[in-house]
Amino acid sequence: MPRPTLILVHEPEKACFDRLVADGFPAERALEISSYLAQSTDLAPEFDQLATACEKRGLAFMPVALDDAASALAKADPATTLVWTLTDGIAYFRGAAAPALARLNGLRTIGADDALFALCQDKFRSGAVLCALGLPAPQAGLARDGRWLADPPASEAGWFVKPNRLGSKVGIWPDSRCNDLAHALELSRRVYAAYRDDVVVQPYVGGRNVRASFLGLQTDAGAEALGVAFVDSGGDFQTMADSMALYGDTGEAAKAAGLYSEPVLEAVADTQPAAAATIRRIAERLVSGLGLRDVFSLDFRVEANDHVHLIEFEVCPGLPCFDFRAYCLIQWGMTLADAVAETAANRLNRQAI
Repeated sequence: MPRPTLILVHEPEKACFDRLVADGFPAERALEISSYLAQSTDLAPEFDQLATACEKRGLAFMPVALDDAASALAKADPATTLVWTLTDGIAYFRGAAAPALARLNGLRTIGADDALFALCQDKFRSGAVLCALGLPAPQAGLARDGRWLADPPASEAGWFVKPNRLGSKVGIWPDSRCNDLAHALELSRRVYAAYRDDVVVQPYVGGRNVRASFLGLQTDAGAEALGVAFVDSGGDFQTMADSMALYGDTGEAAKAAGLYSEPVLEAVADTQPAAAATIRRIAERLVSGLGLRDVFSLDFRVEANDHVHLIEFEVCPGLPCFDFRAYCLIQWGMTLADAVAETAANRLNRQAI
């Protein structure tokens, strides 16, 4: 019988960068956009560790670049193969094709189905779905190159403006929080000129940033396995410059130049247990009502009075990022490589080996 195999599909930064430049993006903009895929860059040096961790559990490990995924998945054995999609995307990034290719070839997958891979990459549409589920997500307007496609709600506290389909803080600047809608439209012109993207315009919500991480290492893991932490980066919100100083090749350069400053994590339950409990209930609703499973992350703003705002969800959380590594150690007592291998083994072998 063929050996159980974990296939990790990822889109490298360089492949994305080269494609964007060929499509007419200036190199500087293409570098910023492709930085979203830094988790491919950051995890690649650990492929040997992942292979060793899988070997200990009786699995083979096969990292596959996205451009090679169609042929690799077509050759895979559905009875013994598990596909894990590391990087997602439907527009500037293309990783959402991987779970669809897996389904086409009858292969089991880690993570949500391919419909959610597409939904979470469109902040305006995904926000509308979250609101329809009755979850505490800010309503949003939508603008393109200086004109409204959907009017934003009124807000006494001002608005927050961010690109609709880009991630990793791309297109978020220090003035992305604004106090008038004329500036929000100016930001939409700036984003469109730089990245060809729309912007969502949400009422600004106060509080501290929270990341909730989940890995269903054990097949019966539920909301009790959710890691809920304040993320303190020294400011009200992270910008594109902050993100590029943390991850990938640009992050390595920032570290070498002494510009690297990793945010501080603090368990929400330690100081605001009621807010932490609310976040777990929201996660349960997203699992049952939206279909999140296996591995995901949620971003919140939590006010001092325990009021919780759900900002967005992610079906491809940055596995090699500092927060997910910390989650694996705290929740599961494992390094990232062992946690990934154990999760795959528990599904391929139905029990840890």
